[in-house]
Amino acid sequence: MTQVNGTPVQVEEEADEPGWEVDPDDDWGVAVVETVGRQLKLRREAVGMRAAEFGLAVGYGEDLVYKIESGKRIPRPEYLDKADKVLGAGGLLSAMKEDVKKVRYPKNVREIAKLEAQAVELGVYVGLSLHGLLQTPEHARALFEARQPPYSEEEVERLVTARMTRKAVFDKSPVPALSFVQEEAALRRRIGGTMVRRRQLEHLLEVARLRNVTFQVMPTESGAHPGVDGKIELLKFADGTAVGRSDGAFNGRPTTEPKELRILELRYSTIRAEALTPGESLAFIEHLLGET
Repeated sequence: MTQVNGTPVQVEEEADEPGWEVDPDDDWGVAVVETVGRQLKLRREAVGMRAAEFGLAVGYGEDLVYKIESGKRIPRPEYLDKADKVLGAGGLLSAMKEDVKKVRYPKNVREIAKLEAQAVELGVYVGLSLHGLLQTPEHARALFEARQPPYSEEEVERLVTARMTRKAVFDKSPVPALSFVQEEAALRRRIGGTMVRRRQLEHLLEVARLRNVTFQVMPTESGAHPGVDGKIELLKFADGTAVGRSDGAFNGRPTTEPKELRILELRYSTIRAEALTPGESLAFIEHLLGET
């Protein structure tokens, strides 16, 4: 415990968790963090505070202050709030929390979320696990905690938050048309224990009953179909453009080529035709829920 003007202050040194480091390949993220760090440094110097003195005032170590100001570390939201108050920034530093929050999400997650937010139609076939837009926080956390090598606790929370943020697509106006085809095996997998699985099935029922959502189950007993090679995603936008991706086509890369998109659309249409109807799928989930 350190004294600042006679007041005890708990000084925290953030551990070098990967979730707080800047991805050097994320150009936008690097630019945001460097800009935030530069503003913090300019504000601190403008009021005549040394880094060590400022660190004590906000309750963090001097080394962390230098790392944040040099753009090497992503500041926590509470760090920006404390800095705003100490430096008398009138809310300008606190306002940076929104951009910083986005930087904390992995670059690929931000890109996926951006496309999903812009889409007017989304069609997805998923095999081994539930699609991220369908997951509860507890289900997502259990999946991330099972990864090897293991994520740190902060990294798990960061990834769960990022995944849940993507679900803002359900609150868009006008609402997009969402279609999901999910393999039965993923619905039967007992992830996170009985209560987590039960809540996940209840959530699936809630989503599947939305007017803009079509949810179908692909029975395990079905024969070979175009989705056995892996996940298929199709997104269509208001300007008539589209993007698609499949694990089993075009080396897994996203495509906007009309010919390739038609192939993916044909595969997805075939999958939907072979899956249970939406009504049968709802009944199937209710049956699974009754078994838990």
